[in-house]
Amino acid sequence: MNTFQSIMIAIIEGITEFLPISSTAHMKFANPLLGIEKGPFVDLFEIVIQLAAIASVVVIYRKRFFDFKQLSFYLKLIVAVIPALIFGALLKKHIDAALGNLWIIAIVMLVGGILLLFIDQLFEKSASPSTADANQEEIGYKKSFVIGCFQVLSILFPGLSRSAATIIGGMSQKLSKKAALEFSFFLAVPTMLAASAKSTLDVFKTNPEVFAKDNLVLLLIGATVAFIVALVSVQFLIRIVQKRGFAIFGWYRIVLGITILTLLYTQYLH
Repeated sequence: MNTFQSIMIAIIEGITEFLPISSTAHMKFANPLLGIEKGPFVDLFEIVIQLAAIASVVVIYRKRFFDFKQLSFYLKLIVAVIPALIFGALLKKHIDAALGNLWIIAIVMLVGGILLLFIDQLFEKSASPSTADANQEEIGYKKSFVIGCFQVLSILFPGLSRSAATIIGGMSQKLSKKAALEFSFFLAVPTMLAASAKSTLDVFKTNPEVFAKDNLVLLLIGATVAFIVALVSVQFLIRIVQKRGFAIFGWYRIVLGITILTLLYTQYLH
């Protein structure tokens, strides 16, 4: 991986991490198109830039994350992340195999897009009028756990999008769009911290040479770019969803899914 490739992948990650279009799918699709070969460093790079993108949420919502008087806020995130930790550990082989299959990811991308076309209509009438857009206190432990269970779907089906799964989970619990979005943002932090720590440790144990100086420079560049781009992406998502809903992302996923399936079928992408 060279500097240009690292910047391009970091931009893609920063844009897509919080959008319901699957950042993992985009990176898996973009790597071969950019001439990036699979390897331990590429796996590590993707982990690092995802964590950097997630860090943007901590900065944007720093008052929430560093308000240590609100212990329930942290407890709800712990409750919500538990299902993903359990299933992630139990189904690691399945997850690794699915992540390496672009056909599966493209199909899930397409099906997820079709689902997003109907999400606004499906949950429009069920959103709780008493749940203020910015008030996370309305989210109890039961709702947190249910949203966490929805997050598991993104683990079982790479390409579904962790963001899409948790947002839909939140809306199924009668949260407003903004409340569901924000809880999805918050939940990304402990989820990615745990996943990144585990993956980084695995890479270090098996391929410590990827932590060479030149690679660390690429990691720093990628992390910085992903963080900055994600800061903008989060704000964009909130505005676009409140104004236009999720259908626009559904159509995008459908077009991308069909495009990737066509490239795979013609063996232009493999």
